[in-house]
Amino acid sequence: METLHQIIHIEKEQIKFLHFPKQEVLSKKRAKRDRYKKLTRGLRLGNLEHLKVKIIFVDDEGAKEVETTIWGITDKSVILKQSTIIPLERIISIT
Repeated sequence: METLHQIIHIEKEQIKFLHFPKQEVLSKKRAKRDRYKKLTRGLRLGNLEHLKVKIIFVDDEGAKEVETTIWGITDKSVILKQSTIIPLERIISIT
């Protein structure tokens, strides 16, 4: 996996042009559980406070970060504005 110091900041409109491999980026169950908790917290912050979160994820070219509002979460993906989707298994962290 890419090291986190090589993260490229992108705008959410660019996400639809990225390619996401199917492999999970997190190996530990606790890390996956924490990721989901942080995503649901980010969803609440976006809906109630209109706050953005920073999502760090990995596509087929490396680590990227986007600052955006989370509009929805499914068991397989995170939904952003304009029906932009990031696969859940490709997300490293949410702050």
